[in-house]
Formats: sequence, structure tokens, C-alpha cells
Amino acid sequence: MPRSNRPRRPRGRDVEPDEDTGLDRLMSAWKRTEVRRGREYLVQPVSAASAQKEYVCPGCGGTVLPGTAHVVVWRSDGVLGDAADLASRRHWHNHCWSIA
Repeated sequence: MPRSNRPRRPRGRDVEPDEDTGLDRLMSAWKRTEVRRGREYLVQPVSAASAQKEYVCPGCGGTVLPGTAHVVVWRSDGVLGDAADLASRRHWHNHCWSIA
């Protein structure tokens, strides 16, 4: 009997992928640690699809517009504790953080 090349899934059960799934969501979840000027920082990328608000970049003083991929940066070795470190996180343009 010859092979059938038709999909073997039941009819009417096609599942549409969510907007939040995919490479953008995967990339936005990758948190990493970087050392700058002797201090340790946590850096979390934010995809363009996830960027919903407007922020001021501390590197250039310009605006990080909604829909612009950027990074969120905060100290990981702060002396005031994790809550204070998270409260002091800042949104940077990718380029501004790379040259900081």
C-alpha cells in the first residue's frame, strides 16, 4: 500500500499559535549577567513585540519608544538587597548599553 502524504491530524482541531509564542518570547526571557566597570549587572532583553511603554534611556537621554527592542538592566550585587536592585532597573537602547 502506498504512503499517504496527508497530515494525520483530526479535522477541526487546527490550533492557531498565540502571538506571544515564538522567537520573540524566547529571546525576551534570556537573562544574562554582565560585568561593567567592576560591577555585576543583570541584563534582560525586551523584544519589540513586548515593548509596550515609553522609557528614557540613561545612556543617551533619548526616548525608548514602544515597539523598540531594548534591554532592561539592574545591579545584581547591590548592598541594599534584591528589592532595591529591581526598583532601580533601567531601560536602555541596545546600542547605548553596548558602549556603556
